Amino acid sequence: MSKFDYDLFVIGAGSGGVRASRVAASHGARVAVAEEHRVGGTCVIRGCVPKKLLVYGAHFAEDLKDARHFGWDVPPNCRFDWARLRDNVLAEVTRLEGLYGQTLDNHQVEVFKTRATVAGPQTVRLADGRELTAERILIATGGWPFVPDFPGSEHAITSNEVFHLETLPQRVVIAGGGYIANEFAGIFNEFGSKVTIVNRGDAILRGYDEQIRDRLLQISMTKGIEFRFNAPFQSIEKQADGSLMVHLANCDPIPADAVLVATGRVPNTRGLGLAEAGVELDADGAVKVDEGNRSSVPSIYAVGDVTNRIQLTPVAIREGQAFADSVFGGKPTTVDYANVPSAVFSHPPIGAVGMTEAEARNKLGSIRVYTSDFRAMKNVLAGRNERALYKMVVNEATDQVVGLHLIGPDAPEILQAAAVAVKAGLTKADFDATVALHPSMAEELVLLK
Repeated sequence: MSKFDYDLFVIGAGSGGVRASRVAASHGARVAVAEEHRVGGTCVIRGCVPKKLLVYGAHFAEDLKDARHFGWDVPPNCRFDWARLRDNVLAEVTRLEGLYGQTLDNHQVEVFKTRATVAGPQTVRLADGRELTAERILIATGGWPFVPDFPGSEHAITSNEVFHLETLPQRVVIAGGGYIANEFAGIFNEFGSKVTIVNRGDAILRGYDEQIRDRLLQISMTKGIEFRFNAPFQSIEKQADGSLMVHLANCDPIPADAVLVATGRVPNTRGLGLAEAGVELDADGAVKVDEGNRSSVPSIYAVGDVTNRIQLTPVAIREGQAFADSVFGGKPTTVDYANVPSAVFSHPPIGAVGMTEAEARNKLGSIRVYTSDFRAMKNVLAGRNERALYKMVVNEATDQVVGLHLIGPDAPEILQAAAVAVKAGLTKADFDATVALHPSMAEELVLLK
């Protein structure tokens, strides 16, 4: 008999933690997981899943207008009910939470719905004071919204609270220029709110291709979203009527009914007892791990956003799978972080994989760039001037496609399949040799000249 209560104790039941738990259990390990919030983690409970459902809801604003051009008699003043959408989304989140819990139960993973901290290299302490031992501990606590410290910051909300708003704010100020800021800007704008994005820097979506992010900025402004660049927050002042006044450097104050801070996410390690147990953390509080997800303490591992490698749910799932297969399944596995595709569910959405043009020029020197700038057929008939942009970056020396960057309707759906080609190292000639699927937007990828 083992001298430990469990073979594996997982702290955090998000995407990475749940995958690691159930796979380790399927390999025969005795597994327990502790979750202080709700099973499912950021993605399922307060992240990509409910946000994508809001994105779907927001798209109907334009779809209903466009439907008239396609012969449908749509009332001129369709009424949007925020509370109904909010409650339906939260009900779906609850349903998914149940499925995640069922998955753990089906694999005989014991779930503690409470906070757990690390009390030693092989000991965890629950919120009620109980201490449990495990041969290995896995930290999968994810990330947490970062809120800068400024006067009145307590009046702001984050992506944690935005799904629970009692009413739809008429005026929304969003702090940040990343994917969360731009996604919620599109959502609220389509719902009819007046949206202003405030960024302390001079660009949105750093890390994405410059042409693609410039196109999103142009389209967003055309849709009525306002931007304030080089404008750090100074304070938020609550007014007598309950509204807010946002004070910025280099800008006039902006009145708002809600302020959403989307200035990034930090590893959720505060108060977990990791440093006290000897686990090395970086300057941002992320757990430092090797390629096998092992920390500086041999019995403690970490996967997902808490390691601050690539903050994407599918990456956390891959890491959880690799950890369980390596440690408990006898199948040593590492995660390949090259050419990980990503998406921004803005209006319109973005899909990207591989190197941007600037990255390719810096790394490869000689490259070829192909672009297609076009109006989707649906937009033409609907009378929309909004244009899609597809961009392919090719290594001049090898003809290998090293980057694909798309903005336009269904860009993430198209990009997923194309990402396989980039991952496989296919060439521009391979794309050219593929017969176009017509009429489609995706065919532009094999027609680039």
